[in-house]
Amino acid sequence: MKNLSKIASLILITGMSFGAISCKNSNDKEEPAEPISNEMHQEGTDGSETVSKNGSNQAAANVLGNYLNIKNALVKDDQEAAANAGGRLAESLGEFNKASYSSEEQQELTDIIEDAKEHAEHISESAIAHQREHFDILSKDMIDMIAITGTNRKLYQAYCPMYNDNKGAQWLSTEKEIQNPYMGSKMPGCGEVQKEI
Repeated sequence: MKNLSKIASLILITGMSFGAISCKNSNDKEEPAEPISNEMHQEGTDGSETVSKNGSNQAAANVLGNYLNIKNALVKDDQEAAANAGGRLAESLGEFNKASYSSEEQQELTDIIEDAKEHAEHISESAIAHQREHFDILSKDMIDMIAITGTNRKLYQAYCPMYNDNKGAQWLSTEKEIQNPYMGSKMPGCGEVQKEI
């Protein structure tokens, strides 16, 4: 009888393991590795939750895309493009829906978004040196935001030790190669990758 009980337990554990693997594979299909399209996917039995999660991912992808546009403009010393991207980032932050996150995450996101939006607005109306000052703080906000929302893009967290009188500053990039938004054309390769996200 003991052996029969052990065999039944073993079969039950094996079945649960396959079920967990199956759920993992199902989730992988919902979130492609490439940036998310505007189309919402519904898979599985809890479609509303899936749509909500994909909607949140799309909103986070829009925010990240606008942030990266600011970064790329600053790398090229392009004040006007950075200003335009700052305006778009402020808009996408204002449209970000936090409903699918836990109440604790919602509070954190509210604080992050409020601060990031203010810096994005300053970037949209400032001279390039001032844009870079706000981009420094905005980058910290984006790193904190992605820690909550996650991302489907491979990102690199980079660091420039010389910016702001050697106080240093971080930024996010989709490229491993350093393209410094704080130094621009003066020292485009200054910095190092701290980690991959």
